[in-house]
Amino acid sequence: MKKQFKILITEEAAEFSTEKPEIFEEYGFTAEFCPKDGVKVLEKIRQFRPDIVLMDIFMSSIDGVGVINQLKNASSENMPVFVMVSGFDSPMLEHEALSAGAAYFVIRPYRCEDILNRIAELLNYCHNDRSTPGGKILSLDKDLEITVTEILHQIGVPAHIKGYHYLRDSIIMCVLHPEIINAVTKELYPSVADKYETTSSRVERAIRHAIEVAWDRGDVDILNSYFGYTIHNGRGKPTNSEFIAMISDRLRLQNKRSA
Repeated sequence: MKKQFKILITEEAAEFSTEKPEIFEEYGFTAEFCPKDGVKVLEKIRQFRPDIVLMDIFMSSIDGVGVINQLKNASSENMPVFVMVSGFDSPMLEHEALSAGAAYFVIRPYRCEDILNRIAELLNYCHNDRSTPGGKILSLDKDLEITVTEILHQIGVPAHIKGYHYLRDSIIMCVLHPEIINAVTKELYPSVADKYETTSSRVERAIRHAIEVAWDRGDVDILNSYFGYTIHNGRGKPTNSEFIAMISDRLRLQNKRSA
């Protein structure tokens, strides 16, 4: 039997699930809804003990970041995974939310099906090893995803394009399984393609497009800090493999230093 996860949403039930009422069951979720009020969200979290909270960053009483901070300060052993929602795209707000501990930052409008699919992926990344309801989610891959998200944001890869998600998953795979970078076309692209139900060639093209966009809009100093040799020797942007390998190698080295 498929495990049911509890999700708390700061939204009116009728507004959120207008597509089809059975959508939560399809994705393995039991849903509760709560007004956009930070105090009420904290109360609901303590009562409902959700696995994941889909929460507005701007709420009355206490904002989304304040809710996370209050739970952290209370040394809660049952911290849910937080997905923060905003009505407009703001790199500053995204950075603030992720730095506070949110696992993902979502911009309205979005499709109910799309966000539930992404949340299911987040729980999968977090190694959801739970022996009892409300058990703690291990944070190794969650922290890694947050770190990779911040790097892609710094480099200038826009979050709304498909290549952003493909790049993030590719980098995470290469950090966890370094040998896969030597089999990009045979293993890496097919693995990402299977996850998103697409083709390897589309994954390759979307990643290449994401890198091109980053090179057009990214901060030169940031790009230089990651890909200095690529910029200075006149070769232009790095290849997909170079981009993924350089970011994943950097993360592995950072992990070794902190170990």
